[in-house]
Amino acid sequence: MLRLPAPPPPPPQTWWALPPDQLAAALGTTSKGLSSTEATRRLGVHGRNELQRMRRLPAWRLLLSQLTSPLVLLLVAAAAISLLVSEWTDAAVVAVIVAASSGIGFWREHDAGRALDQLLSRVVLKVRVLRDGSPREISAPEVVPGDIVLLSAGCLMPGDGVLLEATDFYVNQAVLTGETFPVRKTAAPVAAAAPLSDRSNAVYLGTNAKSGSARCLVVSTGAATMYGQIARRLTLRPPETEFDRGIRQFGTLLTSVMMLMTLAVFAINVNLHRPVVESLLFSVALAVGLTPELLPAILSINLARSAQVMAKSGVLVRRLNAIENLGSMDVLCTDKTGTLTEGDVRLQGAFDDTGAASVEVGRKATLNAFFQTGLANPLDEALLRAGNPDTAGIEKRGEIPYDFVRKRLSVVIRDVAGPWLLTKGAFENVLAVCTRTHTGAPLDDPARASLRSKFLGWGQEGFRVLGVAEKRLAEQDLYGRDDERDLVFAGFLTFFDPPKRDVAKTIIDLRALGVSLKMITGDARAVAEHVAEAVGLQDATVLTGADLNELRDEALWHAAERTDLFVQVDPNQKERIILALKKTGHVVGYLGDGINDAPALHAADVGISVEGAVDVAKEAADLVLLERDLDVLRRGLLAGRMTFANTMKYVLTTTSANLGNMVSMALASLFLPFLPLTAGQILLNNFLSDVPAMALASDSVDQQLIDRPRRWDMRLLKRFMFQFGLLSSLFDFLTFAALLRVFHADYARFRTAWFLESLLTELVIALVVRTRQPFYRSAPSRGLWISTAAIAALAFALPYLPLANFLGFEPLPAPLLAVLVAITATYVVSAEALKRLFYRKGD
Repeated sequence: MLRLPAPPPPPPQTWWALPPDQLAAALGTTSKGLSSTEATRRLGVHGRNELQRMRRLPAWRLLLSQLTSPLVLLLVAAAAISLLVSEWTDAAVVAVIVAASSGIGFWREHDAGRALDQLLSRVVLKVRVLRDGSPREISAPEVVPGDIVLLSAGCLMPGDGVLLEATDFYVNQAVLTGETFPVRKTAAPVAAAAPLSDRSNAVYLGTNAKSGSARCLVVSTGAATMYGQIARRLTLRPPETEFDRGIRQFGTLLTSVMMLMTLAVFAINVNLHRPVVESLLFSVALAVGLTPELLPAILSINLARSAQVMAKSGVLVRRLNAIENLGSMDVLCTDKTGTLTEGDVRLQGAFDDTGAASVEVGRKATLNAFFQTGLANPLDEALLRAGNPDTAGIEKRGEIPYDFVRKRLSVVIRDVAGPWLLTKGAFENVLAVCTRTHTGAPLDDPARASLRSKFLGWGQEGFRVLGVAEKRLAEQDLYGRDDERDLVFAGFLTFFDPPKRDVAKTIIDLRALGVSLKMITGDARAVAEHVAEAVGLQDATVLTGADLNELRDEALWHAAERTDLFVQVDPNQKERIILALKKTGHVVGYLGDGINDAPALHAADVGISVEGAVDVAKEAADLVLLERDLDVLRRGLLAGRMTFANTMKYVLTTTSANLGNMVSMALASLFLPFLPLTAGQILLNNFLSDVPAMALASDSVDQQLIDRPRRWDMRLLKRFMFQFGLLSSLFDFLTFAALLRVFHADYARFRTAWFLESLLTELVIALVVRTRQPFYRSAPSRGLWISTAAIAALAFALPYLPLANFLGFEPLPAPLLAVLVAITATYVVSAEALKRLFYRKGD
C-alpha cells in the first residue's frame, strides 16, 4: 500500500525563541521555500488559510435551510395534523406548496450564490511567497505552514511566523496588543518567556506592515493562529446595519400581529364549537398568509442581482448588506488624492530656503526617495521620475521610517564625507526638528516666519509642499528617531496633482441625489482648500487636526455636520470624524485606499476601497471600486437604491394586501356557517400571489424612488399597512355581501369566488403600490407583467381544471365573474386614490 509522508510535526509552542534554521528544520522547509508539490500536499493536510466566515452553503445545506425556516416548519406541522385527521386534500395542498416554495427559493438563492462567488473571487488578497525557489504570487488562503513569505509595506500578515530577514520593518499589531504606534521587527530570536508585545521577531495574522520589507517563515495558518484561537473563543457579530435593524423591527411588528390574530381566531372558533383541528389549521394558515415568507429569498435575490449590476458598473461587493447601506448613504467622506484629483503627482520644483530653484535640494530629496524602503508613495515616485540620483560611492546605513505622527522619513547614507542623514516630510514636522538654515544661520522666529510665508504662498497656489533637511552624523551601529534633531533646513519640494476633469459634475450629481461630500485629508489646509475650490466645494467650512484635538466628542458631533473639509488629520482622527457623523444620524460612507484609512473604513457604515489599494484597506472595505472614480461610486449608489426600492415594493405589497385579506377572513369566520377558505386554499392563494413578487428583484424603478437616500420608516410602514389593509378589507366585505345576498352562494361557490377575488386584488395591488406615480404612468418590468398576467389567467382557469374538485373549487357563472372583475377594478381605482392621498401628506 502506498504510504503518504507524514505531515511535519507542529512547531514548539515557543517557536519565536528558536533560531530560524532550527525552526525551518522543524517545519520541513528551507530558505528557498516549499516546492509546489509539497505546498499542495500541506494545503490538504492543514486546510485553507481561512478563519470561519460567511461562506456559501453547499447545495444540500441550502436546500435544508429552505425546509427549516419557522414558517415552513409551521406548514409541515399543519400538513402532519391534516394527515392525522385524514384531511387528505389539505395535506396534499400544503405538501405541494412547501415543495414548490422551497424549490423556488433554493433555485434562486443557489443561482444568486454562484454569481456572487464569481464576483468575490475577483477580490482575493494576494501574497508573494517562495515556491520552487522563486517568488510567486498566490492567494492568501493558499499559504501553508513552512512557506517563506515576502512582505512589504501595506501587506496583511497571512499567518503567524518569524522573520528571517527584516529591513526597517514596522508592524501595526494594535489588533492584538492595543499598541498605538507600529513596532519595529527584527530577525533576532527572543526569550521563550517574552510576552506577545516583546516578541520583536514574530508577526501574527491580522496585523499589517506599516513600512520596510521582510522575509517571513510561516509557522501557523488559519484557525491555528493566535487570531484564529481568539476567534474560536469569541462570537464576533458584525455591527447591525440600518437595513438589518429595519428588517428586525418589521419582523417584530408582523410577529406581534400574527400571534395576536392566530390565538384570537383559534380561540373564537373553538368557542363557536367548530372542529378543533379545522380551527387550528385555519388559524395557522392565516398566520402564514399574513407573513411575507419569501422576504429572505427576495432579499438574497435582490442583493445578489444588485451585486452583479454593480460589478458591471465597476463596483465589486464584498459584503452584501453594504448594498442597502450604500443606497441609504447621505454623507460620503473621501480622501483627496486620486479621488478628487488625478492621483498623478508631478514634481513642480525644488527650492532652497530662500525660495530660489535648487538642483542640490532636489538631489538630496531624490537620494532620500531612492534609498527608503518604507511606504511606496506617489511623491517618491514623482521624485524618481524627475531624475535618478547618482549613487556611485554611496551606501545606505539606516532608515527611520515614516509614521503618521512624525510625518517625515529619514535615511542615513554614507558617502566620502561620512554618515549623512537626509530627511523629508510635512513642512511643519520637518521644520520642528531644524535649528539652522543651509547657510548656517540660526532658525529664529523671523527666519521661521519667512519659511512659513513661502510655504503658504505655494500652498495657496494648489501645490503640495514638503520640507527637506539634513545633518552630518557620527559613525554608530544603529540610527533612530533621536537622531532627528538639530537638523539643517535645506529647502522645499513642490508637487502638483491636478483635479480630475469631471469630478465637479459628479459632486453636483451626488448632491442632487442627497449625498453631501466631505474631504478628509492629511494635506495642508491651503492645498486642500485650493483643490476643494477647483472641484466645486465653494466656501468650504474647514476643521484642522489641531482644532479637532481640542474638541470633546459631543462638540465634534455638531461640528462634523457643518464641516466640509477636514485637513491635516491623522488616522485616529479620521475614525473620530466618521463616528461623530454616525452619532448624529447620518449613514456614512468612507472612500480610502491606504493603511491609514483602515480605521475609518472599518468604522463607516459603508467602507469603500479601490482595486489597487493596500491589502489592509481592501480587507476593511465593504465595496471595492475597479476604477478610482467618484462617478463609478455614483452608479453603484443608484444600484443600491434600486435594490432597496424593490425590496420595499415587496414589503408594501404583501403587508397591505395580506393584512386586509387575512383580517377579512378572520372576521368572516365569526359569522359564516363555514370557514371562508380551507387552510389549503389559503396557502395556495398565498403561494400564487408570491410568484410575481420574485420578479420584483428586476423591476424597473421610478426616478422618484432613487432621487434621495431612503431608510426603513416604521411609522410610515405601519400607516401604509393599516390604511391599505383597511381598504382591502372593505372590498373583501363588499365581495362577501355580493356572494351571500345577491348570488346566495353555498360554501363551495363562496370559497371559489372569494379565492379568485382575493388573489386578483393581491396581484393588482402590486402594480399600484410599486410606484408613487399613477400606476399607468410607470411601466413595470417585463418579468413582472408576464408573471402577473400568467397567475391571473391561472386564477380564472383553476375552477375549470381537472384538479378543481380536489382543491374544493367549482365553475363560476359569467355574471358572478363579471361582478368579481368589477369589484377588482373598483379596488384598483380606490387604491390609486388612497395612494395619492397617502403620499400627499409626505413620507
